[in-house]
Amino acid sequence: MNTPDPKLYRPCAGIMLVNDTGLAFVGKRIDTKEGDWWQMPQGGIDKGEDVNAAAIRELWEETGLLADKVRIEARMGQELYYDLPDDLKGKLWKGKYIGQRQTWFLVRLTGGDADINLTAHEPPEFSAWKWVQPETLPDLIIPFKRPIYNSVLEEFRPLI
Repeated sequence: MNTPDPKLYRPCAGIMLVNDTGLAFVGKRIDTKEGDWWQMPQGGIDKGEDVNAAAIRELWEETGLLADKVRIEARMGQELYYDLPDDLKGKLWKGKYIGQRQTWFLVRLTGGDADINLTAHEPPEFSAWKWVQPETLPDLIIPFKRPIYNSVLEEFRPLI
């Protein structure tokens, strides 16, 4: 398999947030128009931004969790790539990218559910959230991202 050209993919940090009972956090995106899709927190890495710092920033923006309420436990050794479906290419990210290249982190909640605040950042990205069994994650995400979620789950399952 050929390695994709990284310049064609938006750099992104993904966070598998788990609680002390081993459940994973998912949020329902506010902008979801079709389907009942849930996802783990993720978002773009700003130019020059450290990837670990981007993960903590994205986690705060999407969940309201402050850095002192979480602990990074692991980082995947390689980036994961996905391509946008044809109907989305040229529409997202001002057409600059054909997909994302994601660095995934396993992050443990050290605070409590009351520390989660979806409206801490304006505009909010999630309209609802819930804890789920990690094995259900691939079934909850929009289908074109399922291979990513399968890889994240395979890598982090022993650590959850």
